[in-house]
Amino acid sequence: MVKITIDEKVFEVENNLTIIQAARQNGIHIPHFCWHPTLSVSGNCRVCLVEVEKMPKLVIACATQVAEGMVVKTNSEKVVKARNAVLEFILINHPLDCPICDEAGECKLQDYAYKYSVGESRFDFDKVRKPKRVELGPNVMLDTERCIMCSRCIRFCDEIVKKPQLVFTQRGDHVELTTFPGEKLDNNYSMNVIDLCPVGALTSKDFRFKSRVWDMSSTDSICVGCSRGCNTKMWVRNNEILRLTPRYNSSVNQYWMCDHGRLNTFKHINSPNRINAPMIRKEGRLIDVGWDEAIAKAASELKSYKKSEIAALGSAHATNEDNYLMAKLMNFIGVKRIDFLPHLDENNKDNILLQEDKSPNSFGAKTVGVKPETIEYSYQHIIEDIKNGKVKALYVIDDDIASNPGIAHVLPKLEFLLIHASNENETVKYADVVLASSTYAEKHGTFTNFSGRVQRNKPAISTLEHDRVLDNMSLSRLDRFGAHNDRWTRGIKRDTRATWRIINSIAAILGAKWKYNNCEDVFNEIAASVTAFNGLSYSKIGNSGALISVTKEQAKVRL
Repeated sequence: MVKITIDEKVFEVENNLTIIQAARQNGIHIPHFCWHPTLSVSGNCRVCLVEVEKMPKLVIACATQVAEGMVVKTNSEKVVKARNAVLEFILINHPLDCPICDEAGECKLQDYAYKYSVGESRFDFDKVRKPKRVELGPNVMLDTERCIMCSRCIRFCDEIVKKPQLVFTQRGDHVELTTFPGEKLDNNYSMNVIDLCPVGALTSKDFRFKSRVWDMSSTDSICVGCSRGCNTKMWVRNNEILRLTPRYNSSVNQYWMCDHGRLNTFKHINSPNRINAPMIRKEGRLIDVGWDEAIAKAASELKSYKKSEIAALGSAHATNEDNYLMAKLMNFIGVKRIDFLPHLDENNKDNILLQEDKSPNSFGAKTVGVKPETIEYSYQHIIEDIKNGKVKALYVIDDDIASNPGIAHVLPKLEFLLIHASNENETVKYADVVLASSTYAEKHGTFTNFSGRVQRNKPAISTLEHDRVLDNMSLSRLDRFGAHNDRWTRGIKRDTRATWRIINSIAAILGAKWKYNNCEDVFNEIAASVTAFNGLSYSKIGNSGALISVTKEQAKVRL
């Protein structure tokens, strides 16, 4: 440890840090473009210049290591003058695209020009023109004119993805970012360069021109694309999800997320094939009905079968709370056959983030009780027992089991199929009762990732269920719920319900005396009754998650 002084404040810091790292750790912001905590130092933007006593010239904070007794000034007259000059230099050829640029509101150059620059230029000749709307790959568009040559995107491909695809060509003010000859920017993490780009040079082809950042709400969420459970922010306007971006978590995904998770885990939520209300099959057709009728029908049918004739399939896509109540309901009515379907893809994993388990909560589902007591009750045996007529009624939550051809052909043998579904899918075609369930973007809950980390999921868009809940809330609870945001009042709203709440309603008709007012009540019971979750609460999970107690036996069966 060494003692240094930054802007007349003394700090004790590790001796292997650079000035910008030491300042950042102590809440002092030094403007920067090219520096990033996880990338190598390039030192080419020069906007992080600071004054260090006894050094003859200004130094770049990103590449200068701290030393005992070092005295640093980040806002001296000399630093301010140099910073103004650097920004003036960067802005010489930068186009005035702010009104149409997708980066507006999140642009470092925009922010720094406003905060640190003098707001005028001594240069009056024509700007250098460079290519616009260049497709670097399937997901990323480049506006070369806006590029300030920070090289973050190049270093990301080289150092993080280990797949060099981007390079600078030409020299001087003619430098251009491009791909290597014959290459495209098409790796699994290509869209992270959009987040890294400090200006609007690299933009998302999917999100391009859809909205400005100030027109959207952002909600902390979890990616459901695989068992990694990357931390994300979900961006919403008019109750519609427009994009997902990664949220920093040093224990899960650092600053990154894969392109698949970014693009393919929310499109079904906005899809026109959403199920907007519960349905019952009448005269061979599924008809929209009210919730009371649908739940009464589900409970009545479950009552009419012997417990040995009923099987249940939880879901690795459902939350811990959903699966816990599913297991509890089956235990209440004496059903032994309960399991869930794994979703594995051994060919689609890597050493960065992607896991072979393509569901977010396999570990959690098992841990809270959705697992067979013996192998005779596993999902493979459940399918066999449907074939041979032993299982006549099947209850499935939040999983399109019929997308598996080996399962689809046996479902017509069932007398009764009850499912929870958010979208029309193959399983819906065989169902007798469809209960319209909320997606992960519409409900509270928790997921447990492959390493045993429990993480909170929060609703980013509103349903009619939220409106009913909000009508009964006090003002203090409204603020805690996040209902002060106008995302709860605008846009299309569907009459869907969280799976745990649907199960709770069915259980009430079947005679259970459960009392859960909200999802947190269910989790508190999990924490009290499931050993691995003992001591946890929503507040302890927080924004970065919390590890559950994992035994050696549990560790062996993790997916």
